[in-house]
Amino acid sequence: MTGAVARPPRHSLGRRLAIGLAVAVTVSWLAATAVAGLVLRHEIDEVFDSALQEVAQRILPLAYSELLAREADDPPQHMAPIGPHREYVTYVVRDENGRDLLQSSDADPSAIPVDLPNGFSTVGDLRLYTETAVRGTVRVTTAEALAHRRETVHAAVVALIWPLVALVPVALLAVLALGRSTLRPLVAFRERIEARGRGNLAPLGETGLPNELAPVASAVDALLERLRGALEAERSFTANAAHELRTPVAAALAQTQRLLAELPEEGARERARAVATSLRRLSGLAEKLLQLAKAEGGSLLAETPSRLGPVLALVIDEIDRRSDVAERLDVSIPADGGPLSDLDPDAFAVLARNLIENALQHGASEGTVSVRLSAEGFEVENDGPVIAAGEFDRLVRRFERGSTTADGSGLGLAIAAAICRGSGASLDLVSPAPGRDAGFLARVGPPAGRSGC
Repeated sequence: MTGAVARPPRHSLGRRLAIGLAVAVTVSWLAATAVAGLVLRHEIDEVFDSALQEVAQRILPLAYSELLAREADDPPQHMAPIGPHREYVTYVVRDENGRDLLQSSDADPSAIPVDLPNGFSTVGDLRLYTETAVRGTVRVTTAEALAHRRETVHAAVVALIWPLVALVPVALLAVLALGRSTLRPLVAFRERIEARGRGNLAPLGETGLPNELAPVASAVDALLERLRGALEAERSFTANAAHELRTPVAAALAQTQRLLAELPEEGARERARAVATSLRRLSGLAEKLLQLAKAEGGSLLAETPSRLGPVLALVIDEIDRRSDVAERLDVSIPADGGPLSDLDPDAFAVLARNLIENALQHGASEGTVSVRLSAEGFEVENDGPVIAAGEFDRLVRRFERGSTTADGSGLGLAIAAAICRGSGASLDLVSPAPGRDAGFLARVGPPAGRSGC
């Protein structure tokens, strides 16, 4: 049928799983890094506070010796640095009057208040520790810039984050590989379901499926079993009903024809002709029902490919012998017999007969019907009236007919559509015919990846 049904966008379960796990790993790592940063900040504060206290306690004996050895008017002594280095902890030694006695090489006494209490304190961007000795005559204050602590914490946090840059791509690839390996049974399960088409309703089985998918396979098998039972019951009823009708209808038609020969009155003969016409229609309907049962059943594909040209030639000859329509048919069959196809020859014969008869019945009474077989597919075209595109979906249903007075059962296109659906072929209905203002074209094309009808 013409037109493609828009499918909703699909997503990959493996890709979503990989991205989700990668995002989860990233967020978890960042959260752990933030918590580690807070803990690290607390631990670093304790370590550096301990260092300030230890430096003050080590300086106190030196400061006391300096106090004993100096004169009252001696200037404060600067400790010379030992080689070039950055001094993170500085100190200042003062007497009880606040005079500077001793200071480290990088100390800035102006930034360290004189009247600090003993213990730890924070002034501006400095962390300070003060301790006194010799009854308050010697006061040592050690100092460290808080910026140094922040730099240390920042460097530690960055060192924790940098591995994430390499971890995320590696984790993404690892999860993709693991997901592909883990989802392989699901992919195989999907392929087995996709293979259940064209009349194949065999059970899927649970072999090789994980525990999570085994109940799904059981449910699908149960559904296939119910569907197979329903289809078989419907096909059996259709075939049996049509078969059982053929014999009594044929007998009734024979008796009617005999009655026609024996009746002397024209009025009675006319009524007998009407009965014979109805019986012929009923016989044709029984034949169509049998074809429909075959079309909706299995065995639509042959075990070995064959050429469809000879089959089509036999169908054309049979239609001509029945209806004497050779002058209305424009048949094109390749000299080599046409393309190879794995469509069952009997199924193709039913398909071709219904499309050709449908085109003859619903085209112009003296119009030409073109029948073409090629490597691209099988086409039947007539010069009948234009059919609206919205009618196509209805016309391929059972017992549906267009706005026509021609005889017919409403099953021809339904049978052709069932054969195409069951064999995997495509059926396109186009009206008006390409390049024309009127006409109807039925085109049967091979499914994707296959040649022939």
